[in-house]
Amino acid sequence: MQWLEQQTRKAATLNIRSRLSQTLAAGSALQENKVMAGISPTLLGCPDGTLGKDTAVQEVQDNMMQVNSLTLSSSNTDFAFSLYKMLVLKNPDKNIVFSPFSIYTALAVVSLGSKRNTLKEILEGLKFNVSESSEADFHQGFGHLLYMLSQPGDHVQINTGSAMFIEKRLQILAEFQEKARALYQAEALTADFQKPLEAKKIINDYVRKQTQGKIKELISDLDDRTAMVLVNYIYFKGKWKMPFDPHDTFESEFYLDEKRSVKVPMMSIEELTTPYFRDEELSCSVVELKYTGKASALFILPDQGRMQQVEASLQPETLRKWKNSLKPRMIGELHLPKFSISTDYRLEDVLPELGIREVFSKQADLSGITGAKNLRVSQVVHKAVLDVAETGTEAAAATGVKFIPCCGKIYSMTMYFNRPFLMVISDTNTHIALFMAKVTNPK
Repeated sequence: MQWLEQQTRKAATLNIRSRLSQTLAAGSALQENKVMAGISPTLLGCPDGTLGKDTAVQEVQDNMMQVNSLTLSSSNTDFAFSLYKMLVLKNPDKNIVFSPFSIYTALAVVSLGSKRNTLKEILEGLKFNVSESSEADFHQGFGHLLYMLSQPGDHVQINTGSAMFIEKRLQILAEFQEKARALYQAEALTADFQKPLEAKKIINDYVRKQTQGKIKELISDLDDRTAMVLVNYIYFKGKWKMPFDPHDTFESEFYLDEKRSVKVPMMSIEELTTPYFRDEELSCSVVELKYTGKASALFILPDQGRMQQVEASLQPETLRKWKNSLKPRMIGELHLPKFSISTDYRLEDVLPELGIREVFSKQADLSGITGAKNLRVSQVVHKAVLDVAETGTEAAAATGVKFIPCCGKIYSMTMYFNRPFLMVISDTNTHIALFMAKVTNPK
């Protein structure tokens, strides 16, 4: 009986893969045009609402094995850490906050219309093993992840989506529009890029509405050569399972380095039992704060002078080790800065460092979008806002970790996030890294 069930599941999976492979098969001559991929994640103040459930994605959820999704979760983490390291190199000693999932999704949509080496570079840059799995596997697995993320929750709210703003004179292949809609719930909207200011307003108004005003101006400049703007947004709001009491928040020093410090509002909670791990090998402490629902935030707090060592060690295996090693621990006092940070990146200068080059050049093959080969990506814009407060996240070199003897052999631990630290917000169902941040200055 077990063998029969396995064969039935296998047949169903192959059937879905076959049908989606047909959908994914690539289907107006015009002057050389540009595509701008804009990605706008934000946190805080998300209203109720989820993505629409497409029948094809529903079938994937019901029938296909989850191995592709698990593989993509690992790929997403690998991509997140690789991109993080590049952003740190280009923005030393600055706050870093971005949504690897949002950027990953935008590039995945672009890959739907990519062919040959352009496609290969994007998938490999996203850390997807093209030698072991097919393009259809990639999109099936990602569709499954998006479906799982879109499921409504009682407490954590995650809203993510994509939109293509297409030059109204440009003929987009129906096949591309259909698979973008079916697999990524991507809307297709028109804009007149011959009137750049009007087009910019339409796009920015759309993003502002989708992010409840947190991203006010995604696009700062357009020109009349633009052919398509791809926007992806992710919106997150979570309440701490164990919230901080605002009355306990006090002003405290946050040490930017050994010589400089700033005054910040420091949240405080006592006698908190939460997952904790001390990584002696990497000289850092790791604590997990859970949201009420299907998400959690991992805080990584390097010892004095060990931030670069921790950053160099960031890879999926490291994150896996931390999560597997976390054990409930009583923390006598936990102090965490209350902060709001935002960033603005132009990723066309960063992604080539990860191997994604051709899509930005005249050699780009995006003929799966228009049928012509004279289309290329000109910009990848990414803006993110991260707010952490007493009630939750509405989206350190070292933490002073000290042990205070109390009642003989019982020790009470105090964790003080008063130096630069890392933060990773993950969906606990899919293990997807939704946001990643380095807080070097909470102010």
